[in-house]
Amino acid sequence: MTPLDYDYLRKLLKERSGLDLSADKQYLLESRLIPLARKAGVPGLPELVQKLKGGAEPLIAEVVEAMTTNETFFFRDKVPFDHFKGTIMPAMLQARAARRSLRIWCAAASTGQEPYSIAMCLKELGAALTGWRVEIIATDLSQGVLEKSRAGLFSQFEVQRGLPIQLLVKHFTQIGELWQLNADVRAMVQFRQLNLLQDFSHLGVFDIIFCRNVLIYFDQDTKTNVFSRLAKVIEPDGFLMLGAAETVVGLTEAFKPYPERRGLYIPNVAQAARGAQPALKAVASR
Repeated sequence: MTPLDYDYLRKLLKERSGLDLSADKQYLLESRLIPLARKAGVPGLPELVQKLKGGAEPLIAEVVEAMTTNETFFFRDKVPFDHFKGTIMPAMLQARAARRSLRIWCAAASTGQEPYSIAMCLKELGAALTGWRVEIIATDLSQGVLEKSRAGLFSQFEVQRGLPIQLLVKHFTQIGELWQLNADVRAMVQFRQLNLLQDFSHLGVFDIIFCRNVLIYFDQDTKTNVFSRLAKVIEPDGFLMLGAAETVVGLTEAFKPYPERRGLYIPNVAQAARGAQPALKAVASR
């Protein structure tokens, strides 16, 4: 692969997915795309690039999917879910008591373990959410992983990664060598294809947004742009959860860290056009 071919693929991936490959990542690109080139019936990456330049949209989508990292597991990193159960939900149960509804967005949902972990947390609240309308919208760029997510079928290896045994017994049914999440939990999550680089305002406004372990692949300008648009679809007293290696510091003033809760952020209402609600003031002062 020539430097020009590599530059073309880098630009294509950045435009289509936000993935920002550095100049020394050619080996990664080759390892993931050479099998795809063979599948496409071409001998190597130079020929694959020529096909892509010809506007082969289905092939472009396959290239983007092949380069997208889909590493995930149930209750990944644990701390965000401790925050969800111990900080976010107590605040939301109080702040939304009158309207009894809650909207949660799980961006970059991959194969579904994160939104399903959120759903199981909500199930564990039991009577506290009786009569509430709860929506969990889970989105991802890859159609392939969304299809797997909807099925709710996981291997023994996948359910052993982070999933407490009591939740496995309670919410899953074994089917041969696989485990399927029970229908009542699967029904709590709506899966939709979405590219974070594109407009997502049509999803509506959310109380809680999980946007974890995806922004690390973007450059600074792209991160700033995404944060700006996230600020427009989150309630003034809402919560934003980022990955352990992600931060808003130095990138946006639309959000600020929640005190003593790593990875958790709240809208910076002093910077927002909308006025602050009393619930945010109460939560932020704790």
